[in-house]
Amino acid sequence: MSNTPLNQDLADFISQSPTPFHATATLRNRLIDAGYKELDERADWQLETGGKYLVTRNESSLIAFQMGGKDSLQRGIRLIGAHTDSPCLKVKPQPELNQQGLWQLGVEVYGGALLAPWFDRDLSLAGRVSFRNTDGRIASKLIDFKRPIAVIPNLAIHLNRGVNEGQPINAQTDLPPILAHSLDPARDLRSLLSDHLRRQHPDCGEVAILDYELSFYDTQPPATIGLDDDFFSSARLDNLLSCHAGLTALLDSDETQACLLVCTDHEEIGSSSCCGADGPFLEDVLSRLIPDAAQRVQVLQRSLLVSADNAHAVHPNFAAKHDENHGPKLNAGPVIKINSNQRYATSSETSAFFRELCAAAKVPVQSFVVRSDMACGSTIGPITASRLGVRTVDIGVPTFAMHSIRELAGSRDPGYLAEVLRHFYNCENLI
Repeated sequence: MSNTPLNQDLADFISQSPTPFHATATLRNRLIDAGYKELDERADWQLETGGKYLVTRNESSLIAFQMGGKDSLQRGIRLIGAHTDSPCLKVKPQPELNQQGLWQLGVEVYGGALLAPWFDRDLSLAGRVSFRNTDGRIASKLIDFKRPIAVIPNLAIHLNRGVNEGQPINAQTDLPPILAHSLDPARDLRSLLSDHLRRQHPDCGEVAILDYELSFYDTQPPATIGLDDDFFSSARLDNLLSCHAGLTALLDSDETQACLLVCTDHEEIGSSSCCGADGPFLEDVLSRLIPDAAQRVQVLQRSLLVSADNAHAVHPNFAAKHDENHGPKLNAGPVIKINSNQRYATSSETSAFFRELCAAAKVPVQSFVVRSDMACGSTIGPITASRLGVRTVDIGVPTFAMHSIRELAGSRDPGYLAEVLRHFYNCENLI
């Protein structure tokens, strides 16, 4: 199968989104270009029937919603949830290391990252910097070096003979990337950021960097690969693929229904933050969308959340890691994720609805249950369901190498997911 316009757009979206801040900015820009009006949480909102709006928090989470036609809210909201963050290596507050004549930066592991694939990669650096500008005020800007500026070299096998037998990686001592030779006087990260910020944002002028949130990322671009173009390979598929599918579905919807897309930060570390799914962001927006508390409960009880987060495809070399009756395959459609201990929020009712939705969209569908002797991960689904009381189905595109620096999906599955989500936004009746 050849590359599709949707997959090329997904590749562009991921390339423009090396951090949650950049992902949110990319979502915001595309929504504004499509006619969405940006709201400020610190101001009064004047919402109109048929209006289309977006709001961000912390520059790393976003909620977009369209009001739909008259009385659309009373029929229930179609909600899609995803997350903007991915496991990565984040720069420490005082990271400078000068070792053996080389300049390195100390890093902290964010989320449950697969660490081995980070070695021998061409890495760049991106994130948000806060600074004092020329008039003395504190401001923030996004920054992205874009080019390879760092690497974490492996230790040669001659000096590490047991490495292929599974030696542990020490996150403190083994992961600091190398950026350059040490200089005298010593290099300073804040000075480097200040110089780069002036080049990337000339309007800033002379600035004093006060703090930052920076992440390393792999500069290898996304690609459709395989003998028959069957696979899509990229960093941050978990969960920018779902963010992109939700955005695509929202922009392609017929705008008749009340629809909402929520993409929150910090899912990989539990979602407990002001802008995470276990924080008040979505509830705050819904309370302004439907000010009356009793009416809000009524609307939410008529609503449905599709929590979209990648699923584990059955790996041909490790098939025993799956329940033999529940091994999702690449290019076989989205996966309904089920767990009796509520690690996923899917119920038989919401699962049945999603299966019918896939049938209407002519999209194949699969199911996943973790082996009974293995622990199960979780998503924003149970968190959001418990905070809002909204019915929820957990689904996602099957992938290999989840939480690696480079993950793998089927090249047909992004289209399948976007199509069924578009049908969800357009459907007249919810369960």
